Amino acid sequence: MTRFRENRRYGATTQLLYSDMDLSDDWGVSPPIHQSVNGVAADAHEFSEMSSVPLGDQFYARHGNPTTSRLAKVISDLEGGPSGIIFASGMGAITTTLLTFLKAGDHVVAQKNHYIGTTEMVRHILPQYGIEVTLVDQRSIEEFERALKPNTQLILLESPVNPLMHLTDLKAVSDLARSRGILTFCDNTFATPINQRPMEHGVDIVMHSATKYIGGHHDLLSGSITTSQKLTERIWEMSMNTGAIPAPFNSWLALRGIRTLELRVRQQNANAMAIAKFLEEHPAVNRVYYPGLPSHPQYDLAETQMSDFGGLLTFELSGGYEAGKKFIENLDLARNAGSLGGVHSVLIQPAVMFGGRLSEEIVAKQGITPGMIRFAAGIENTADILQDIEQALAQI
Repeated sequence: MTRFRENRRYGATTQLLYSDMDLSDDWGVSPPIHQSVNGVAADAHEFSEMSSVPLGDQFYARHGNPTTSRLAKVISDLEGGPSGIIFASGMGAITTTLLTFLKAGDHVVAQKNHYIGTTEMVRHILPQYGIEVTLVDQRSIEEFERALKPNTQLILLESPVNPLMHLTDLKAVSDLARSRGILTFCDNTFATPINQRPMEHGVDIVMHSATKYIGGHHDLLSGSITTSQKLTERIWEMSMNTGAIPAPFNSWLALRGIRTLELRVRQQNANAMAIAKFLEEHPAVNRVYYPGLPSHPQYDLAETQMSDFGGLLTFELSGGYEAGKKFIENLDLARNAGSLGGVHSVLIQPAVMFGGRLSEEIVAKQGITPGMIRFAAGIENTADILQDIEQALAQI
């Protein structure tokens, strides 16, 4: 039998293919789906042991599941973390983690710009339960430091964040937090572990919406947390009550999808860079927001903490709202869809999407303009997706 030696340095794709090899419990190359809700105990003593194991996956599906445990190991190994846990969605992972470490009277520092669900959570839901939140500009370490209070328990991060592709200096914030005993929690969805590993910069807890790049095929909902064994067990205890547990089939789909994560992300990175460079020279475009362009205000930070710059970019059309609408309608390949990270290129007009969920004031504060387009590159041939963008711009 082939052995995966965890003390040996492997490339990302090799690691993704083999890091769960020791969990094999079937003759097949592809792992099975454990669809059962219950595990079977031989006697009362074994039943008691099974029911009390932290992160146990042999007792009851809300405690854990072997297919889901396998996915958690592959993600946490790739992120460079000791342990992990899987949820039914990215927001399930965020909600359960925040409920684990926060209570009434606590204080959280969060960014002014986050994923839309996280924005709702920190602006409206946490304050309803007596948890104070201070929002800061993620580009300013000084703002993070000034926001800290004696009752600050957690700093919530996301980098890069759409739509303007702002970055957070993960090491600087983590150093600031650790010196005060404050936890740091980072959404790494848009970067992926291929392009950025926050725990290497000192972050305590890393989250992914596995719905996106990890699953990679637009066909599942899932979320993940990677952190220390101790913190994972605390989050698991809370997950028993929140119940945001993934279906085994979704975990199996995510496990299948993650095997090709590096291959997909490399092509998405290349496509995004090519698109960003093309658009930056196009007369119909006012501005391009992409961390891999030297024109990005935080380009130096991106080069420091990211190994590549991701598949997501935003650009602003000079013709405003109508130009954005016509551009999307004229595309042949890229699809107008909300979620991202899959094999197809997808795009949205943020003024349309966010305007339905957030107030005009919040939309304006996040820098969203009428002619703005958020484009998530897929794995298409680069020349084909560039040609599609070019012909769509020509018809505005």
